[in-house]
Amino acid sequence: MSEIRSIDRSALAHGQSVDMANHMLNQSGLRVGFDRRRGRGAGLNPAGRYEPFSRAAFDDGWNTIDELPAFKTEVQNEAARTIITRNTSPDISFEQSVNPYRGCEHGCVYCFARPSHAYMGLSPGLDFESKLFAKPNAAELLEAELSKPGYEPKSIAIGTNTDPYQPIEKTRRIMRDLLEVLERANHPVGIVTKSALVTRDIDILQRMAAKGLARVAISVTTMDRKLARTMEPRAATPAKRFETVRQLTEAGIPTMVMTAPIIPGLTDSEIERLLEAAREAGAREAGYVLLRLPLEVSPLFKEWLLRHYPNRFRHVMTLLRAMRDGRDYDPEWGQRMTGKGPYALQIRRRFELAAKRLELNLERSRLRTDLFRSPKGGGVQLSLL
Repeated sequence: MSEIRSIDRSALAHGQSVDMANHMLNQSGLRVGFDRRRGRGAGLNPAGRYEPFSRAAFDDGWNTIDELPAFKTEVQNEAARTIITRNTSPDISFEQSVNPYRGCEHGCVYCFARPSHAYMGLSPGLDFESKLFAKPNAAELLEAELSKPGYEPKSIAIGTNTDPYQPIEKTRRIMRDLLEVLERANHPVGIVTKSALVTRDIDILQRMAAKGLARVAISVTTMDRKLARTMEPRAATPAKRFETVRQLTEAGIPTMVMTAPIIPGLTDSEIERLLEAAREAGAREAGYVLLRLPLEVSPLFKEWLLRHYPNRFRHVMTLLRAMRDGRDYDPEWGQRMTGKGPYALQIRRRFELAAKRLELNLERSRLRTDLFRSPKGGGVQLSLL
């Protein structure tokens, strides 16, 4: 990790040339060859920040580096002990969340959840999108936690860290099992995804939505298919995501579009077009989040930007830092999602004006908690007769 940090402070810092940044990345051996990472988002696989050693591939003169295997998706089962995560962040709209998976095969290069893979002793880079963890006991744990005496029902968010409908869900069906538990308990749920696979569960979501217990947010970053393919290589195409919005709304499921993240100098020109497409697909709510680059996400994103859009590197990073107090990322509550300064204000006003013109966000869907019943009857006194 020390090699990446030294690059981040020098070649990828303020004022350094793109050529120098590229040169230092190539010389360091941090970049992974195209054949090994084909179909992936990250171009680096640095050691996790908690690891005592940092390893980088280099050519030792024996011409063996090309023999290294490609990064294939590997899935391990994780025996989780708890499944509901709670937070008290003032700028997050939910207090409870569930994550059926660790890591995400979608491979979105900007994903703010990448640094969490370091807790597993793995890289936030290519490991994050190729070495995944599934929680097969997630539904069982959820049912047990909802059945605890004194449990207070509050909306559960799913998909806030990694996508619950990433490709492995097709066979694992953990998300489907979670929804079945939530439906039995009449428990409210909000889902965030980039995947069209969510339409598989329209039957459950439609029944829950009819009771005011479910809503879905579809994340769309760009309408440019080529940009989406390089930035989010294994997520659904933009067109497919808007089609997903249409199917969900036609089924009566409240669906919003998240134009997230907005990348200044790269995707911010599309704000109005994205909202227009969202409205046309049937969405009545929309939101946005500014690009966030915490910890290892910063060098991963900048390497990707240098690789695919080198002529925009300086412009994108200058705009982003102007909204982050001169840094790649500002974790300050109230600012980390939207940034600050003139350019951040311009993005917010453009979004608000477009949403108003399209009659988005006139009403916010609210989920009910008064219908909740313990799935196992925990905490309910039985009748004597």
